[in-house]
Amino acid sequence: MSTQSLLLPILSFLKCETPQAWVDEAKKKENLDIVLIDHLICELKAAQSAMFLIRKYAVDKQSANALLAWLEPFETLIYKREGDWRELPSKNKLTKSVIPRSDSKYGQDLIDKMVVLIKEELHHFYQVLEIMDEYGVEYRSITPCRYAKGMLRNVKTFEPDAMIDKLIVGAYIEARSCERFAKLAPHVDKRLGDFYISLLRSEARHYQDYLALAEQIAGKDIADRIKFFGELEAELILTADEDFKFHSGVPACSFND
Repeated sequence: MSTQSLLLPILSFLKCETPQAWVDEAKKKENLDIVLIDHLICELKAAQSAMFLIRKYAVDKQSANALLAWLEPFETLIYKREGDWRELPSKNKLTKSVIPRSDSKYGQDLIDKMVVLIKEELHHFYQVLEIMDEYGVEYRSITPCRYAKGMLRNVKTFEPDAMIDKLIVGAYIEARSCERFAKLAPHVDKRLGDFYISLLRSEARHYQDYLALAEQIAGKDIADRIKFFGELEAELILTADEDFKFHSGVPACSFND
């Protein structure tokens, strides 16, 4: 499947394309470290978010503990700066089967889709670390972007609506990531551009999995909620943002040019 064919449903799902002003900022050499570090953090957060959904809604305590143990070496590397990143591929596996709770309404389909997503996000996390090492970019703590928080603060507080909203938000984050990788790929060197293009297929599938789960769990038409979060996401992308990150809005400096 061509890149354009892959992007068509994503561009239809998103309410806007990334503004050129963001692309212009992202392709600057002085911003390479921010783009890579934030991308790294986004991969970990994507795995954490998927794991939270499984642990909260689908599995027993023993399985939840096995999931936490799977994620621990990746979190330890970032939050405690401990461990060797080169050993992470050997850590990217579940040590036990993950079993759905008997009282879970969501079951195996949620688990299966999210486990695949976690495995892929953690693999991408390692790949970004490889590239950072090649480019001489050292990890450092950076402030979180307003983007995900801006959507999550609008998630409903009661179930199952809260879960459905979180799945819709997850779909938009994955779709936007896919669109931005495609936007940025032509403006970076071949090594990095090829890497971004290689991510498109999995990111596109992740957005579809999140959306399919939201529709399946809702068991009703959720077009209004999808539209609500789509418009909110577009507003975050199209408005001025002082803090340049991978999912940030229009760089505020571009409004002053």
